[in-house]
Amino acid sequence: MTLAQNSTIFDMDLGPLNPVTVELILGVVLFGLTFILLAKAILPKISKTIAEREKAIDGGNAHADDLRTEAADVRAQYEAELAEARHEAARIRSKAQEEGAAAIAAAREDGARERDAILAAGHERIAVEREAAERELNSEVDAWAHTLAGRIVGEPVGAERS
Repeated sequence: MTLAQNSTIFDMDLGPLNPVTVELILGVVLFGLTFILLAKAILPKISKTIAEREKAIDGGNAHADDLRTEAADVRAQYEAELAEARHEAARIRSKAQEEGAAAIAAAREDGARERDAILAAGHERIAVEREAAERELNSEVDAWAHTLAGRIVGEPVGAERS
């Protein structure tokens, strides 16, 4: 029997598909050696590499989760500070409005007091000037009345008679 001839492993004639016994045995042995080589040498390294990558990914995910949590905490703190700053700004605005209203009221009071003082001084001055004018006019009117009466009557009247 030659090596290149097909053996009759099967009872039927499969033509070129009938396996050669030597090739079949050689194929099984080489497959076994390849399987053993892969199972003992290459697959453990691949498994180790995959495990390391999974560990790195899981560690990266855990680190990313920690960073997300930290970012959420920082954001919450920022928003709390921002809300506090807005509240403080509103309080300052309210205080400024109150101070402004108080300043306006004080300025109005000062203006009213000043106006009242000016009016009082003006009334007093007018009263003094009026009294002076009345005294002056009374003395002059009296003299003019006597003179005018003397002219009308034709002889001196009142104080001029003597």
